[in-house]
Amino acid sequence: MNEPRPNRLIDATSPYLQQHAYNPVDWRPWGPEALDWARREDKPIFLSIGYSTCHWCHVMAHESFESPAIAAIMNEHFVNIKLDREERPDLDETYMNAVQVLTGQGGWPLSVFLTPDLKPFYGGTYFPPEDRGGLPGFPRLLLALSQAYQQNREQLTSLSLKVESHVQRLGEVTGGGGDPTRETLADAAHRLLKEFDPVHGGLGRAPKFPRSLELDFLFLYYHFSGEAPVLAQLAFTLEKMARGGIYDQLGGGFHRYSVDAAWVTPHFEKMLYDNALLPPLYLAHYRLTGSGLSRRIATETLDFILREMRDPQGGFYAAWDADSEGVEGKYYVWSREEVAQVVGPEAADLVMAALGVTPAGNFEGANILTRPLSRADLASRFKLAPEQVGQTLAEAFDRLSQARAQRVPPHRDEKVIVAWNGLAITALALGAQVLEEPRYREAAARAARFLLKDLFKENTLFRIWTAGRVSVPGFSEDYALLANALLDLYETDFDPFWVSEARRLMALMDEKFLDAGDGAYFYVDRDQATPLVRSKSIYDQVLPSGNSMAARVSFRLYRLTGEVAYQERAQAIIRQLNPHARENPWGFAHLWTVQTLALTPPLDLTLVGDPQDSRLQALLQAAYQSFRPERRLVLKNPADCAVLEELLPWIRDYSQPGGQPVAYLCRDFTCLPAITDPRELAAKLRAADEENT
Repeated sequence: MNEPRPNRLIDATSPYLQQHAYNPVDWRPWGPEALDWARREDKPIFLSIGYSTCHWCHVMAHESFESPAIAAIMNEHFVNIKLDREERPDLDETYMNAVQVLTGQGGWPLSVFLTPDLKPFYGGTYFPPEDRGGLPGFPRLLLALSQAYQQNREQLTSLSLKVESHVQRLGEVTGGGGDPTRETLADAAHRLLKEFDPVHGGLGRAPKFPRSLELDFLFLYYHFSGEAPVLAQLAFTLEKMARGGIYDQLGGGFHRYSVDAAWVTPHFEKMLYDNALLPPLYLAHYRLTGSGLSRRIATETLDFILREMRDPQGGFYAAWDADSEGVEGKYYVWSREEVAQVVGPEAADLVMAALGVTPAGNFEGANILTRPLSRADLASRFKLAPEQVGQTLAEAFDRLSQARAQRVPPHRDEKVIVAWNGLAITALALGAQVLEEPRYREAAARAARFLLKDLFKENTLFRIWTAGRVSVPGFSEDYALLANALLDLYETDFDPFWVSEARRLMALMDEKFLDAGDGAYFYVDRDQATPLVRSKSIYDQVLPSGNSMAARVSFRLYRLTGEVAYQERAQAIIRQLNPHARENPWGFAHLWTVQTLALTPPLDLTLVGDPQDSRLQALLQAAYQSFRPERRLVLKNPADCAVLEELLPWIRDYSQPGGQPVAYLCRDFTCLPAITDPRELAAKLRAADEENT
């Protein structure tokens, strides 16, 4: 039997494109060769956009793209292009907007039909291989669109021009003006909280996403306003997610979203960005309340990143698939009999109750593991000491984890994405600070050095690294999220190199992306071609936008350096986007976070002393254990401060009287006497909280 021959995707860096390299479809990657071929052949383009851990992308691939009969139709009538949305989010956004204009909805797989000059005339998402559920069968659709292109060219061209016009309007950023106020912050927060689910926690209804950026804004709003009900709603949400099936109770880490409102049944893929954005929320709750549950979830999730998502070079992989052996969730679910056999009869009843395991199950006859009861509840029910419950469960979970490790694991997408890695570095840096865990600090610094060394080529930051190869020039979000991560790293190990590199990244952002006319940033580098529209991609979606994160980094650099140009850059972005944010707080959650930080009275904490001195470390821990998102933290080592003084000249004024480590605390431009006692520093930081409102 002849082995299948690879198509043009065989040399792609994207794991998603590699998944399609042996399809009978004559796939081509997006690029000049494919686009020139469409123009020469005068054939319409079928553009298929997805990502490697997308369940319905796999379904359509199996049903249609692996079918020789369907592939023959595609190859005869279309130029077929495969695109990884995570590699080219700019193209994904453009054509997603186009499909939403055409159909009113979007999603992945994204299926778009274009003229040879890249204008969309038809689109949708998943199409079945035959007519089903109100959707046209894919072969019938292909033939109808090919015939329409040949016979009704003028009509299709007219339609495509109208779609292009709509997409261009969506990419425009109009208006501007207006500074944040306490009133606008409160209005945005309370509009978001109207979506709060009082039964299951979270914002919105099923399918329910963590919505990390909204929760982050609400934590800062609570810190700013002191409104106790906001913290109660956040705490309730975090606990419900932590106890649900959306959290992997054995391996740590969060799945993408919950199909139901109660967080029980997840869509089982695991994305790096979710698992980077959620630990800071749990660490915020831990610092505010001392919650042991939140500390545990943050620790387990960061450990999951290090254990399951780290490349040997130091970067972090993109995602784990939902499917294993072609079945969604198979790796994660259990029958009651399987659990009982693994943990043994003595522990079985306790473990079943702890993990919500029942004979009927909660997912297609099987059990997604949850944690419905606290240790105290279990101790009371089984008349055991809480310590005995903890020991029994720890041993049982270890056995279950070992048993699960023998299963066929889901596919892992092993591309490294700069923006997502920036979020992971931030999470690990914060974990190192709050949890006093040097492994997290070392992993964050190693990842940052890898990105700066291996993904910078000739003054350009590349977005993607896969198995030693880089591809795709970085977008504004890549520069901004990495710059923010470097500032978080500085506050963790106090290496001035991170501040210097953050400044370099922001200078490159100005050079490559800035619209000097309104002060906001384009999404795509000025030298990178993009069809239909060069948008500014202003919305905070699952990730902060390049614009809102650039505003945050600029404020931080202003606070560090005192250079007014950084403050002006941040204010220009806020003023340009503020009218849009007031109208639609759901699309600007991180921008609201930045506006909250801008309104919060500044708190400057400068430590002077030897970083290895245990007395200085005690002062530092007092700072780390306080939830101070508006904090500027600088450490000066008098024995080695030349580089820092060159970067931050104001630091020269800070000394170490008597040779003892000292903390200088300034709140809202008013400075306190030097502090040498960690307990006094902690008390002063608590007092600053009480003054906040």
